[in-house]
Amino acid sequence: MFTGIIEATGTVVSSDKNGTNLTFTIESTISNELKADQSVSHNGVCLTVEKVDGNRHQVTAIAETLDVSNLSNWQSGTIVNLERCMTLSGRLDGHIVQGHVDSTGICTSVVEKNGSTEFTIAFDAKFAQLVIEKGSVAVNGISLTVFNVTENSFTVAIIPYTMAHTNMQQLQTGDKVNLEFDVIGKYVLRHLGTGIS
Repeated sequence: MFTGIIEATGTVVSSDKNGTNLTFTIESTISNELKADQSVSHNGVCLTVEKVDGNRHQVTAIAETLDVSNLSNWQSGTIVNLERCMTLSGRLDGHIVQGHVDSTGICTSVVEKNGSTEFTIAFDAKFAQLVIEKGSVAVNGISLTVFNVTENSFTVAIIPYTMAHTNMQQLQTGDKVNLEFDVIGKYVLRHLGTGIS
């Protein structure tokens, strides 16, 4: 379980294919604090740390994860948002994030404002019931409040601090992002019998 508050960014050092899986080596300032079997969010995807070597750690993404996320696009030099799992004694600063990406979205617009940057993200309309005005969506693992919600898009405003401490600073029009919609909304739809189809 995560909060969507990014701890650090990491850099992909290598990507190695192993059957239908991809194994990544990530370099970061928190890698040396990790341990094998620990769950860490990488761009919103919960991955198990397999090995730690100094300021680098290794994780593997299986085919199903690669199919629903942007991890298959990672290459050497890609910047990745990192968050360790939350502790029960900590504050929930963002929102409840499982690290289970639902789908990807496409950045369709980047607009500089006076003090912030607005990104518009297009997503599959089948998830429309899970996106509400001023609700929360995890974008590349970042807990963000959405507005200007339509049937297949929403906008988020990024403050300078978040821009400086996440990979949003590199996001451009046409780029693919990982999306995780609110888990509470998913349970409500399931209860009502109107789940995602």
